[in-house]
Amino acid sequence: MTQPNPTHPTPRASTLVTLCRLLGYLRPYKWRFALVIGCLLLANLDSIVNSLYLQILIDKYITPLLGSTTPDYSALLTSVVTMAIIYAVGVLVSFLSELWLIPITMGIMRDIREHMFAHMQSLPLEYFDNNPFGDVMSRYTNDTDNLEMLIGRAFPNIISSLTMIAMALITMFRASWLLSLVSLSVIALMFVATRIILSRSGQYFRSHQQILGDVNAYIEEMISGQKVIKVFAHEAAAKREFAAKNAQLATANRQANTYTNILMPVMFGFSTLQTVVVALVGVLLALHSWGGVTLGLIAAFLQLNRNLSRPINNISQQFNSLIMGLASCSRIFALLDETSEPDEGTVTLVNVRTRDGHLIESSAPTHHWAWKKTDDQGQTDLIPLQGDVRFHHVNFSYEPGKQVLFDVTFFAEPGQKIAFVGHTGAGKTTITNLLNRFYDIDSGEILLDGLNIQDIKKADLRRSLGIVLQETNLFTGSVRDNIVFGAPEASAAQVDQAVTTAHAQDFIAHLPDGLRTPLAGNGQDLSAGQRQLLTIARAAVCDPPVMILDEATSSVDTRSEKYIQAGMDELMRGRTTLIIAHRLSTVRSARAIMVIDGGRIIESGSHDKLLAQKGLYYQLYSGSVELA
Repeated sequence: MTQPNPTHPTPRASTLVTLCRLLGYLRPYKWRFALVIGCLLLANLDSIVNSLYLQILIDKYITPLLGSTTPDYSALLTSVVTMAIIYAVGVLVSFLSELWLIPITMGIMRDIREHMFAHMQSLPLEYFDNNPFGDVMSRYTNDTDNLEMLIGRAFPNIISSLTMIAMALITMFRASWLLSLVSLSVIALMFVATRIILSRSGQYFRSHQQILGDVNAYIEEMISGQKVIKVFAHEAAAKREFAAKNAQLATANRQANTYTNILMPVMFGFSTLQTVVVALVGVLLALHSWGGVTLGLIAAFLQLNRNLSRPINNISQQFNSLIMGLASCSRIFALLDETSEPDEGTVTLVNVRTRDGHLIESSAPTHHWAWKKTDDQGQTDLIPLQGDVRFHHVNFSYEPGKQVLFDVTFFAEPGQKIAFVGHTGAGKTTITNLLNRFYDIDSGEILLDGLNIQDIKKADLRRSLGIVLQETNLFTGSVRDNIVFGAPEASAAQVDQAVTTAHAQDFIAHLPDGLRTPLAGNGQDLSAGQRQLLTIARAAVCDPPVMILDEATSSVDTRSEKYIQAGMDELMRGRTTLIIAHRLSTVRSARAIMVIDGGRIIESGSHDKLLAQKGLYYQLYSGSVELA
């Protein structure tokens, strides 16, 4: 017999691992959950006591009255009141279990969502490159909803049902082992039918959740691309593709629910059969006075039989929620199991002040920074943050075997402006991504102020870099909130200076509430140029020594570009600046221009020097070759 591969756990082992991990989130709530379970057990015990009391009510109080000429109903009334009190206790503890379960469920879901979001912030960009946003969002919406049903409904019901089954079986065998065997024979048939049905449905629920994530990803993509869809009259094709995906989802949904939907009628049929068979056998035993069976015992046993069959039916009803919840739980844990972005750096960025010509670390903000480096002997060295950037023979591949940068070497001294030009896909943006350590190089070395950037903590490295991207990303909040996004401690004067630097003061002054104007939907009420001005102000307020401008002016008109360029010239004064330019007119003043082609620097020099060489830059600048 083939043994399962230990590196690929069997579905059953995987399910057990998932359950154990999920129960770990219950640990902070274990005492409150124990109280809920206690109430469920009391409710089950109450139901068993009621069933047994039914025999006493019939045999001791009702049957004697049938042959009495002077019946006394006081004892019967007392027993009925007692039974009502038992029922009331059951209702109360059931209510308390539901009431106390709600905050436990909501607390666990809050913890899971926070854990997911916190872990997502630690993931490398590569994860988001390879996973559609809609599929990631599906884990926060559909999968967490299914998990909430699993924790808040399926788990408590299954626990309650299993304990009720155990209590009912023990009580039934104590009451009449003959009737118990009759009841169990029908239940055995029920289990066989249930096992056949359930064995065919679990795989379909996992497939359903995966396809649902794909559909959500497609919807998210279509929503974000509505303008392009309409421009190219792609509506009909989009509808056809969605119809195909939706049909696939419907098929998976139908397959997943077919067996679970027929499960309930099958369970109900067996429950009815069980009641009929037990009643018939019980009457025969009572008529022949076998096994001490009485009418009261039959009534109590039928009630116990319902206490047994009802939780079995309940478990079958919860199977849908159980399978979907476990499938969703696996997808959530798959996100949590993604490897966090590694950060082996030890060099940190600290505030410093000068005393007697020496740098001293300061706990208070000074707006002066230095790299704090500690050697193996514990000696600390403070290296001034200046913005000296150097690439030495850098090679890089996004995927093994698909190299995109080849032996890239250049330097930018503090305060210098370096520009990168070339065709789309030549590797210009990749260079700046490597400086931010969004990706790590294959070989070579990148230095910042003489430090290998792999020795610098990533958060501190990125704090030293300001970046303005071609694609603007604004967040829900006020205009000011978006400007101080990277420097929440910025003063009003710093914000005003950043706004002035970006030449955004005029349009902000015309907004309804100025800096307090709320933004939503990525600033959809603003023009593309206005959004870009805000992102430039956002970079300016951080006051970084190194600025990266990735096609920063490509989304604004010529008039706005002049204002922005003037502000940028002021912002770049004294700062190292790396510019990725689409408009070659914006790089004429650069200290050096790097021409990238096929992942290699094929030309470098000043604007005039490159024109004199009459190479690719000359062709791009003169228009004989398109920059695309």
